[in-house]
Amino acid sequence: MHGCQVLREGSLQAKRPADLGSVCQEGLFDIGTVLSVALQDTDRQLLVELVELSHIYGSPDYVQAGGGNTSVKTDRVLYVKPSGVPLAAVTMDQLVAIDRAMLSKIYAMQQDLPAAEGQAQVGRLIAEAVISSGKGRPSVETPLHDSLQWRFVVHTHPALVNGMTCSIDGKVICARLFQDALWMDYVDPGLALCTGLRISVEGYQRIHGRQPSVIFLQNHGLVVGGQTPSQVHQIHAKVIDTLVSFYRAAGLSIRIDRQRPSQDVASSAAQMIRKAFGSDVAVEVAAGFACPQGPLTPDHIVYARSYPLASAPTPQAVLAYRRSFGFDPRIVTWDGLVCGVGKDQIQARAALDLAADGALVSQLAAAFGGVRYMTDQARRFIEGWEAEAYRLKVLQSSPDKGGC
Repeated sequence: MHGCQVLREGSLQAKRPADLGSVCQEGLFDIGTVLSVALQDTDRQLLVELVELSHIYGSPDYVQAGGGNTSVKTDRVLYVKPSGVPLAAVTMDQLVAIDRAMLSKIYAMQQDLPAAEGQAQVGRLIAEAVISSGKGRPSVETPLHDSLQWRFVVHTHPALVNGMTCSIDGKVICARLFQDALWMDYVDPGLALCTGLRISVEGYQRIHGRQPSVIFLQNHGLVVGGQTPSQVHQIHAKVIDTLVSFYRAAGLSIRIDRQRPSQDVASSAAQMIRKAFGSDVAVEVAAGFACPQGPLTPDHIVYARSYPLASAPTPQAVLAYRRSFGFDPRIVTWDGLVCGVGKDQIQARAALDLAADGALVSQLAAAFGGVRYMTDQARRFIEGWEAEAYRLKVLQSSPDKGGC
C-alpha cells in the first residue's frame, strides 16, 4: 500500500450546484421538494436503477444486516445509500444526495491527523456536502464511491469473495485469478481507506490507462464499478463464477450446514443465556457450524463482536469476557450450539447471521491457505469507532426488520 498524499481542493472537476445549495441554505423551500423538482428524468431513471441494484445485491449472498453500500453519480451529484439501512430494503426517498465538489475537500485534508480527529473531520466534511438526505446519513465510505469514475458502484461483503480476502494466500492467488483487478491490503475504514483507495486507483490508472472495475479489499469485501447495471451484473457474475470454480476444484462446499435445533434444545439454551446475561436479552439459536474464533471483517466485528464466548454461558464466564473486552459477547457457542445474543431479536439475529457468514468465510479460506484474521490494532479501531456504532443503531431502528 502506498503512503498517503494530499490532493488539493479543486482537483475534481465537479462544480457545486449553486442553485440547490443557495436555495436550501436560505431555507426558502423544503429540501426534498427542491431536489425533486431539480431532478431531470435521466437522474430519476438512474435512481430507479440504483434502488434495483441495491435490492439485488442486498441479498444474503452479498451482505448481512446493514452492511454494504451502493451509489450512482452524475457530473455534479453522488447519490448513496444511507449508512446502516439494509440494501435489500432501501427506497428512492432514502438515498442521500452529495455535492461532489464539496466532497473533494476531504482529499485536501491533513493526512497525518490522529485517527479519531481525522475520522471526525471526514464525518463533518461529508455532512457539509449533503444536498438532501431523506433518512439517515451517508456512509463514511462515500468518498470511496466518488473516487471511481464508474457511474454505478456496488460495495458488498460476499462470503464467496471474503473466503479469498480473509485468507493467508489470497493476495497471491487473486493476482492469478483476477489479473485485471486491484487488490488493496487492509486499511481502516473511513479516511485511511478512502485516501488509500484513491491513491491506489490513480496508480492503477497510470499503468493500465483506465480505472479498475473490480477491487478486492483485504479482510473487508468487494467493490465493483460499471457504467450500466448490466455491466455491474456481468462483472459480479464473472467474479463469483471464477471463485465458485476455484472452491469446487479445491473440494470445498460453498454452503454451510446451518441447522435449527429442536424447540426443547433452543429453549434450554436461551434460558441458560438469560440467566447469565439477564432476563431481558434476546436469543437466536442455531447449530451445525463452527463460528470463527477471531475478527474477519469490520462487519463481523460490528454485528457479532470480534470473539465468541466459547464456553457454556455461566455468569462467571460472561463476567470474565466482559472484563477482557469491555463489553458482553454477542455470540455464545458450546456443545455444538451457536447462539446470537442482543438487546432485541433484530440484534440477536444479525449476530447469528454474521457468525454463520463467518463460518462460511473460514471454510472457504482453506482454499487460499487458511484464515487470516484482522490484527488487534485493526480490531480495536472498529470496536471503538462511532460510525460503526451508528450503523448498528440504524439497523435496530429500521422498520424493515427483514434486512437482517
